[in-house]
Amino acid sequence: MKPTESTVEGRRRLLGRNLSIAYDAPVKIVRGSMQYLYDEAGRQYLDGYNNVAHVGHCHPRVVEAGMRQMQTLSTNTRYLHDTILRYAERLTATLPEPLRVCYFVNSGSEANELAIRLARAHTNARDMIVLDHAYHGNTTTMIDLSPYKHDGPGGNGPPSWVHKVPLPDLYRGRYRADDPRAKEKYAEHVVEVIKTTGRLCGFIAESMPSVGGQIVLPPGYLKLVYDSAHAAGGVCIADEVQTGYGRIGTHFWAFESYGVVPDIVVLGKPIGNGHPIGAVITTREIAASFDNGMEFFSTFGGNTVSCAIGLTVLEVVEEEKLQAHALAVGAQLLKGLRGLQQHHEIIGDVRGSGLCLGVELIRDNEPATKEAHRIVNALRDNGILIGTDGPFHNVLKIRPPMPFSTDDAAKLLGALQTALKQQ
Repeated sequence: MKPTESTVEGRRRLLGRNLSIAYDAPVKIVRGSMQYLYDEAGRQYLDGYNNVAHVGHCHPRVVEAGMRQMQTLSTNTRYLHDTILRYAERLTATLPEPLRVCYFVNSGSEANELAIRLARAHTNARDMIVLDHAYHGNTTTMIDLSPYKHDGPGGNGPPSWVHKVPLPDLYRGRYRADDPRAKEKYAEHVVEVIKTTGRLCGFIAESMPSVGGQIVLPPGYLKLVYDSAHAAGGVCIADEVQTGYGRIGTHFWAFESYGVVPDIVVLGKPIGNGHPIGAVITTREIAASFDNGMEFFSTFGGNTVSCAIGLTVLEVVEEEKLQAHALAVGAQLLKGLRGLQQHHEIIGDVRGSGLCLGVELIRDNEPATKEAHRIVNALRDNGILIGTDGPFHNVLKIRPPMPFSTDDAAKLLGALQTALKQQ
């Protein structure tokens, strides 16, 4: 048995069977460096979609910061330390007023859980509105809030307090780009839900829905929805796990591109470059409602090591000007992808911003799921790793570590062109 086959057999024997493996020919990765991964034979792969390693796999400064702090002290927030304050101060400085109060946890799922607790404490309500095909985490509450999971295989649908509205997809959605009132029509679904619920707890959405297919929301949609939610007494939660820290290039936070300010912002592992960290940032008013006598404590949330790593990741993003870099490389990718679209009918839509891009594949105006699968595997065989997203897994997902370069973009485009010719 080959080494990789032995590892696959071991996973099947020792781990849960529903733990998925990427690609038809699994890749056994043993080392990472910035935007590259290496298998056990030493082959280099260009990483085109592991956004969790936000500033690059094993970024030397991040690794050194974690090692240095682990050699000094690793403890929890019951003891005073200044690193958490420096981190919170730098983090909130990137956000608009009145987002000024931080809570630190261990993952995006846990951060979204905490965001719901904050919303419930502040509104004394329970009903939440979510976008169709959304995914917000793997905990029990987040599965309830994630149509991508509870409407899929093994799911049991949403509980009574979760209300799903159509995903504002201007390409394949209910209302499309040629409809001048598309944003209003999508927003009206939120208004209709509010009419049936009475007092609303909140509205939650990824700023650019990822598993929904790398969707860019219609301009003005979030403003309409936020206004409606606020009028009903609800709070608005921006899930920035996938899109924060300059990834979209034009703005540091994706919600800024829509001209709105949420009441709660949720962050996940990219802010720790893969280290298990999450964060929730909210207003002083909402934080005061949550301070209701019940202690909040996360054993590892806000620990000294996580804060040292998180602070360093933020410094790297700013000092290495990764937001501007994402904008420039993303523009190159978008131009190249749209050029390919002109020559390959299978490409129905190209969308996104910065290093958060989606390429939707269609065949006879239907989702080209099988073709997307073949292309992703062909790229893997050519040493380039990307994935698929969307309700039908027909959207090529390009969301690499932020150091992804212009040369890397050219390589990906060339390999994709070859793969497309084979379809």
